[in-house]
Amino acid sequence: MQEAGGHYLVDILALLLATVVIIPFFHRIRLGAILGYLTAGVIVGPWGFGVITEVEDIRHLAEFGVIFLLFVLGIELKPDKLWQMRKMVIGLGLGQVLITAGLIYGVAIWFGVSNKSAVIIGFGLALSSTAFCLKLLAERGGISTVMGRMSFSVLLLQDIAVVPLLALVSYFAGGSPDIMEPSLKPVYAILVIIALLFAGRYLLNPVLGRIVASHDPEVFIALSVLLVLGVAWIMETVGFSMALGAFLAGVMMAESHYRHQIEADILPFRGILLGLFFMTVGMGIDFSLLWERLLDIVLLTLGLMVLKTLVVYLLSRVSGARHDISLQAGVLLSQSGEFGFVLFGFAAASGVLEEKLGDILTLVIALTMVLTPFVVKGTNMLLIRFYTPKETEDDDYAEFVESSDEHVILAGFGRVGARVGTLLGAAGVPYIALDMKQKRVKDARSQGFPVFFGDASKVKVLQAAGADHAKMIVVTLDDPGQIDRLVSQVRQFYPSMPIHARARDRKHCADLITQGATTTVSETLETSLRLTEEVLLGSGVEETVATRVIDEFRDDYYSNVVQKVTENKVVLGELKH
Repeated sequence: MQEAGGHYLVDILALLLATVVIIPFFHRIRLGAILGYLTAGVIVGPWGFGVITEVEDIRHLAEFGVIFLLFVLGIELKPDKLWQMRKMVIGLGLGQVLITAGLIYGVAIWFGVSNKSAVIIGFGLALSSTAFCLKLLAERGGISTVMGRMSFSVLLLQDIAVVPLLALVSYFAGGSPDIMEPSLKPVYAILVIIALLFAGRYLLNPVLGRIVASHDPEVFIALSVLLVLGVAWIMETVGFSMALGAFLAGVMMAESHYRHQIEADILPFRGILLGLFFMTVGMGIDFSLLWERLLDIVLLTLGLMVLKTLVVYLLSRVSGARHDISLQAGVLLSQSGEFGFVLFGFAAASGVLEEKLGDILTLVIALTMVLTPFVVKGTNMLLIRFYTPKETEDDDYAEFVESSDEHVILAGFGRVGARVGTLLGAAGVPYIALDMKQKRVKDARSQGFPVFFGDASKVKVLQAAGADHAKMIVVTLDDPGQIDRLVSQVRQFYPSMPIHARARDRKHCADLITQGATTTVSETLETSLRLTEEVLLGSGVEETVATRVIDEFRDDYYSNVVQKVTENKVVLGELKH
């Protein structure tokens, strides 16, 4: 027993050491965390130093990283947002799975693979890696971008397809996975989903409120983990994947008052376990088989990635997406996913798939994952260098603007504007950004952000950005002079439009309000207040006292702004008389 415990301790120490040494290095050379985790897995795995040899045991634990990832994604998507994506999920998602599986099936039959094996291979390779895609999306604006919504729609449909695919393997193997009537299984699943959504809407907040009232943060964290794993387990028992169950748990929490605290509690688990998942992919690369069948495996890997990219690209173009966004979505979804490991392993154990062929396909999946970050990075670099969207292609966003309940116009996409835009996207708030620097616009658009070249102070540009039905305009420009002109122009042509503007100091705040700004935020004030708050807390001042001091100073500061505005209006009135 002690030897077993020591063995696991060595495994844990090896994984942690590889993480703290390799990941920062890969960040420094700008290759990203995913490639760092893959490399770390290769180093500590059976074909590296051989510290960890039982890869499957580690992989079962690492799959919880994908589960927590889907939960966090679900908590950021409200049910109404999902409902808006239904056409894209059914159209683009289902089309990608069926067309890709059909093409791969044809290739497999051409190579002499049996009919049943070809079907399993086609669907298994058609699915993409949720963990890889969402991690890469997080580095490029998340699912709030056009590319992000398209990619996530495909991934969501693929997760739903897991259930019938596993049932299909059991059917081919001649087994009956369950005594339950097949016709009743979907009914039970739907009833369970409805019950969970009902519990999330009406029962979850009172329970969480009682836990919070106990003032025991450890219990709250335990409840958060219980919620994720519990719903994931329930969904698995009715035939769905645990990842899809975790996503449903997140959707249940999307409207909760406690969603932000739960998300913060889950994030450490997600980060560590998701990194572990990527490491298991690196550990699972069988280099002996790779060298033995090098040419075949390389051709299969590259052919698979090209095929999947073309299918997603063409479907995206048919749906009306721009060339660059369609290409980015294609390369992002070009790899095969973690479910392939499960499906091919299950098929090989059931006798539906030859064990040697299963090993080759598993290696192909791992290699597509390894290559994906390179392909995505290379594609983005090529688009930035050689591709400039045509002016007519800006119309691709027209549907996005017009179908929104009311969007935000963001004037300026520099340091402040990019942060505001990213946060708006993370919260699911639609926005259109305008900027006058062509390189900045090109770089942002290459990553899928809804940024356009244009001068927001011009009425025609504002009209093109949908100002007639916009919710508000946020001004985040660097130049105070530009901000003044923009606020005056917007107020002149859109008298009722809320204008939230960035200001240099108190005097600038007063000037902007005089010119028609609804609210202003002094960048020098908020920086100094935030810094002072940290100093007060670090000096031993109680949080309530520090907050009161900061709030009083802020209120006094902005009340002086209002007073200054009033005085200016009085002076202007006297001059008129």
